[in-house]
Amino acid sequence: MTNPDPLRAHHDMGGLPAGAVEPTEHDYALWEKRVDALMVLLGHKDRRLITVDELRRNIESLGPEAYDKMSYYERWIYAITQVLLQRGVITVDELGRKIEAIRARETQRG
Repeated sequence: MTNPDPLRAHHDMGGLPAGAVEPTEHDYALWEKRVDALMVLLGHKDRRLITVDELRRNIESLGPEAYDKMSYYERWIYAITQVLLQRGVITVDELGRKIEAIRARETQRG
């Protein structure tokens, strides 16, 4: 949905017509459950590697096209990754190597 108010950020749809909300339950995919668990672990008071404010700031920094294309948990994992990079918990090189290792493992599985 296009945001008609140029003073609002793209993600800020509060109060705008968006159609009916369908309050149906659904099963979460395993990766979605893992993203949720990761957020809990990273935000735990003993670690505090991420805050809800950091998560929200990074989600809100997505451009309209990326924001609309991503699902709820895709936005979360993007934001978590950005916070961990910003805080220096992981590096771009480490992230790239891990992604390549996962791709190689998936290729081997067929």
